[in-house]
Amino acid sequence: QVQLVESGGGLAQPGGSLRLSCATSGSIFSFNAMGWYRQAPGKERELVAVITRDGRTNYADSVKGRLTISRDNAKNTVYLQMNSLKPEDTAVYYCNAHRSVTLEMGIKEYDYWGQGTQVTVSS
Repeated sequence: QVQLVESGGGLAQPGGSLRLSCATSGSIFSFNAMGWYRQAPGKERELVAVITRDGRTNYADSVKGRLTISRDNAKNTVYLQMNSLKPEDTAVYYCNAHRSVTLEMGIKEYDYWGQGTQVTVSS
């Protein structure tokens, strides 16, 4: 059973910073990619940032230059450093781990989710 435990959310002022953490129950290298998604009230969940097994990163245009995804392999933890926060960054942030498994009948995809952590940006 894969477990993802998030921490680090909270209240920040516009222009402030927060760091989110996502600790996995197993090796992060067992996943093809790990990422952060967010969901604001009344909106669909959207991808914020992703880091692949080989270390490539990708970001939503709205967060480029402000949010940075990274990982600590020894701690099996993925981070999201959030700088220059804006009110529109307010959302519940979810950690995601994605795994692709090749079976006889084809490729099976697995997605695992954390419980979510609230980030509120307000003065």
